[in-house]
Amino acid sequence: MEETEETDGEPVTIVITWDVRPGRERDFEEWAEDLHRTASRYAGHQGATWLRAEGSRHRYYTVVNFADQESLDTWLGSRERADRIGRLHGIATEHHRDTTGLETWFSLPGESVPPPSKLKMIVVTFCAVYPISLLLNELVTPLTKQWPVPLKAVTFPVLVVPLLTLLVMPVLSRLLRRWLYPIGRAHRPAKPGR
Repeated sequence: MEETEETDGEPVTIVITWDVRPGRERDFEEWAEDLHRTASRYAGHQGATWLRAEGSRHRYYTVVNFADQESLDTWLGSRERADRIGRLHGIATEHHRDTTGLETWFSLPGESVPPPSKLKMIVVTFCAVYPISLLLNELVTPLTKQWPVPLKAVTFPVLVVPLLTLLVMPVLSRLLRRWLYPIGRAHRPAKPGR
């Protein structure tokens, strides 16, 4: 499964799911180390984290970060990557799936989990944005009444986006964890070679 947040000119992250044939875990982990070394030589590569699903020795995830969409596309379309993917025959299969990009707000530190339903993401996002909107309307709007419209308009995103991303959404996703992630869906990390 591959989850991609597409924002040209800004950092992008993809998550790829791998299903490994039983008994071939060590071969896959050695292959993964080689793939990571190769990817790290590409412009824009900002690191990768390999995770193994809790309770399953056969499912792995890769979280790959690139500086921008163009750099990521260059890596994904490269001959070197295609050659290495070709070496997986009989060892593992790669799965792709497109997502909305909101799933990054619903991640739990140290865990890789399937994203909640879109309805749950909408409810939690509303619960996060509404109180912030009320607070900003009460405290910030009176201060910006004389400002030009473009400056007033930029004030809210400049304040809301960092608050949501760095503070509110991580806290809400932890507080509502049992509702967002029903029992049995959470996965803990594992490193290749373990």
